[in-house]
Amino acid sequence: MKKQSSLSRLMTYAGAHKYLIYASWLLSALSAFMALVPFWYIWRILQEVLRVAPDFARAEFLAAYGWAAVGFAVLSVLIYIAGLMCSHLSAFRIASNLRKETLRHIVQLPLGEAERFGSGKLRKIVDESSAATETYLAHQLPDMAGSIATPIGLLVLLLVFDWRLGLLCLIPVALGFACMMLMTGSGMRAKMTEYQNALADMSNQAVEYVRGVPVVKTFGQTVFSFKKFKGAIDNYKTWVIAYTKQLRLPMMFYTAAINSAFAFLVAAAFLFTAEGVTDQFLLNLLFYIIITPVISTTLTKIMFQSENTMIMEDALARIDSVLSLAPLPQAAHPKMPADGSVEVDDVSFSYDGKTDVLHHISLRIEPGQTAALVGPSGGGKSTLANLIARFFDPRSGAIRIGGVDLRDIGKETLMDTVSYVFQDSRLIKGSILDNVRLARPESSEAQVLEALQKAQCMDIIEKFPNGIHTVLGTKGVYLSGGEQQRVAIARAMLKDSPVVILDEATAFADPDNEAKVQAAFHALAKNKTVLMIAHRLSTVMNADCIFVVQNGAIVECGTSRALLEQEGVFAKMWRDYQASVQWKVEVSR
Repeated sequence: MKKQSSLSRLMTYAGAHKYLIYASWLLSALSAFMALVPFWYIWRILQEVLRVAPDFARAEFLAAYGWAAVGFAVLSVLIYIAGLMCSHLSAFRIASNLRKETLRHIVQLPLGEAERFGSGKLRKIVDESSAATETYLAHQLPDMAGSIATPIGLLVLLLVFDWRLGLLCLIPVALGFACMMLMTGSGMRAKMTEYQNALADMSNQAVEYVRGVPVVKTFGQTVFSFKKFKGAIDNYKTWVIAYTKQLRLPMMFYTAAINSAFAFLVAAAFLFTAEGVTDQFLLNLLFYIIITPVISTTLTKIMFQSENTMIMEDALARIDSVLSLAPLPQAAHPKMPADGSVEVDDVSFSYDGKTDVLHHISLRIEPGQTAALVGPSGGGKSTLANLIARFFDPRSGAIRIGGVDLRDIGKETLMDTVSYVFQDSRLIKGSILDNVRLARPESSEAQVLEALQKAQCMDIIEKFPNGIHTVLGTKGVYLSGGEQQRVAIARAMLKDSPVVILDEATAFADPDNEAKVQAAFHALAKNKTVLMIAHRLSTVMNADCIFVVQNGAIVECGTSRALLEQEGVFAKMWRDYQASVQWKVEVSR
């Protein structure tokens, strides 16, 4: 089956507006032809001047030819503007539809896939890649039609007056094309991909760096502590310098070639006028000297258009990298969970399809129980919690809520069944009311206020004059990490789902906020199945069951008292935790 071209792909998003794209091509080509007509009138003006010289008063048509040249130049501009209007209308529609489809697809993807992409890279794909297609369609594609029409018209003009001078003008064109191919050949496509990869990597690492600024400020670290971000910048710098040096020599020869037509014409003037100069030859020579700059301009446009086409194709490939990700399969006949129990049955999982990060994990949490996942960092706690929320599907085994496999529960039902409070809760740029109401958009203000009160958020509401209508983020106010966490808990309370997952939810809370967050947790956990991920072991000592996850497997489980008696992994973690809590700095006096 023949592969669909990138332009054909873009046309599928245009709908009825695709005819405006075709119209922009025709108008741009017509504008290019119209732009060459004034040169013919310039030739007529030169002919008239040479005919009457030195008695210029006998010139009869100079004004008429001049106004005709101006008229065609203005007409060319107006036609070109009309073409751009057509191309912009269609380009905006295509970019809008492309962005909508990409975002619609991202919404359908499991949250884990979006996290693996990275928010910076994903934002760059949605915004900048779709913008690259709009720039290509709105400006570069019409210009390409004009760049094809211009050489055709130029070829006629170059050969119709004096074919010898015309052929001489084509020599630098051929040399310029040869140098151009050295810069825009097959290797250029790979270079454009490398360039966009470097930019995407910098964007991704920049977002992660900004998120880590609080840690840098707290511990007085420098930018060099964020090696990935610095490495991304260094890699980009190294690539750009090497690529610039690689193109330096071809670009120098290209620039010299396309601007050398004048030199060829001067040499021809000496050669062809050995036996004397005729008025006709002088007229033609002056005309060719005037028109040759158009050749260099046209060639430069063609060169950059080939590069712009590669940029557009790379942007479309990046969008396809998102669209090619398959959403999680949905059940044809969804089932309803019977209760809030959670069961993990012999589950294994791998991010890359090769190396398992979870190995044959099995556990069960009864309805209304509070369970905790603890263990060394990187052991698989968050991954297991993500699987229970169905951010991914396990490679093998099954996860059940209320006795029903997650893959047999409808997406909306699962979202109503499980609430997830992240370690770094993110609030949207909107009012506190809007942020909490995300859980249940139909909720009244009274219901939102009740959830905020249960989540210990009234001190936050009372310190702002606008209360729950206070806008957060840009052009609004900013909340501390602990305050944001409490608002996120209020959102989970309003949702009132039977299963709640708390992923290290007190990590960024100060002591005062932590006490309020813990009180909010206590209210949230009433009559619910709760799964907590924690490094602060003091927060999970009263859990009904603690699962110790190490190297992708559950190595211990039981109550805190039973685990401490075993003298195993949990007991060692508890001793280390107690030592860290009791550690203090002795100040000598």
